[in-house]
Amino acid sequence: MQRRQAIQNVALLLGGTLVGGNLFLAGGCKPATTTVENLFTPDMQTLLGEIAETILPATATPGAKEAGVGEFIPVMVRDCYDEKHQKVFVDGVVTIEKLSKEKYGKDFLKITPEQRTELLTQLDTEQKKYQETKEKDAPPHYFRLMKELTLLGFFSSEVGATKALRYVAVPGRFDACIEYKKGDRAWA
Repeated sequence: MQRRQAIQNVALLLGGTLVGGNLFLAGGCKPATTTVENLFTPDMQTLLGEIAETILPATATPGAKEAGVGEFIPVMVRDCYDEKHQKVFVDGVVTIEKLSKEKYGKDFLKITPEQRTELLTQLDTEQKKYQETKEKDAPPHYFRLMKELTLLGFFSSEVGATKALRYVAVPGRFDACIEYKKGDRAWA
């Protein structure tokens, strides 16, 4: 093989790799949406924060708001749910707002904490019945998704892991039997 021929072959090989990679990225892969606003309006994000705070309110420990769960949920829905589950979730947020207006004559953000708890307790009962009777391939109830994401967001946050749970950043030795006293926090 001549030197000139070898250089042409290497150039062709490298050029094909660059062009092929660009074609693959442009045609074969669909990047995720870059903003949460494609699924949620800013008002919906605020509403999600209030729903999460109603599910996990601040008591002796911080609530869902302090853990940033309202900002966590839209990102998880955008990045981790398929389109079918995204639609169920977003439609569920709209449904909660609609139910609040029908039942109390006000937006969810304007009703009292007691009314919020009453509405979400009603939805929790509804989702439990739905989960028991749903078909195998049917998506989960939207309120179940909201509760799961609220718990995940809270207990995986720094606030939830350090103030609601006992957190050890670098665990020491393994102790098989640790004495438990009633009221002790679980380990993170």
